[in-house]
Amino acid sequence: MGVDVEGFIKDGYVVVRGAFDQATAAHCRELIWAELHGRGIGEDQPTAWPAHSHIDSLDGEPFTAAAGAPALTTAYDELIGAGRWTRGIDAGRAVSVRFPSPERANSGYHIEGSYGAAGGPYRCNVRSRGRGLLALLLFGDVGPQDAPTRLVSGSHLYVPEFLAPYGEDGTVSDGCYWRPSVLCRPVVHATGQAGDVFLCHPFIVHTATWPHTGTAPRMIAQPAVHVRDGFAIDGSDSAPVARAIVAGLEMAAQA
Repeated sequence: MGVDVEGFIKDGYVVVRGAFDQATAAHCRELIWAELHGRGIGEDQPTAWPAHSHIDSLDGEPFTAAAGAPALTTAYDELIGAGRWTRGIDAGRAVSVRFPSPERANSGYHIEGSYGAAGGPYRCNVRSRGRGLLALLLFGDVGPQDAPTRLVSGSHLYVPEFLAPYGEDGTVSDGCYWRPSVLCRPVVHATGQAGDVFLCHPFIVHTATWPHTGTAPRMIAQPAVHVRDGFAIDGSDSAPVARAIVAGLEMAAQA
């Protein structure tokens, strides 16, 4: 059974429950803890835990297996197109660990960047050159109290009109490419069990949340699923990611 394509176009995300198995999730957590131990962060020293730790240096079969699980590769094919996305997704190089803490997260509402010059800021354009999806892989159980990522449902439809004037070169991706009223839309939080994965449209507006009032660190990866050459937005591209961009542009034209 495939993903809910029409729901993805409308809401900007789909959830693949149990995308990878519990053993793989546990192995990923072990490797993350090993890296944290090397940074002086001990599993048995919760009073010394920082608020957040970002890890961009992990390799290994468990991370490859998680991001390349059959349920996910099938979903990538459905949402981007078979043969269009780039294999070898770097899940171990985009790990975010949030520890129990009242501290405010260091990022606000944003969309993900797609490409960038060496040493320069990430950029994006209306064709979503370079980025097919944002994936949120849950390596442990994440509940409402564990500072889950917040997704603004349908917000991806309000971004294309703001990116379109920048043309093929695009612009830096840390701007507010939506009307403020978009933040009044319904939200969903990326909660679930270890092995669940949220697949998000590149333009979905999202944010970290706080505080983390749970008892265990929240361990996720948020890698890009890259796409070759971006998407066509003249109506000829049948990929759901492209269809959502076109729907956003048409919505703006009719406003």
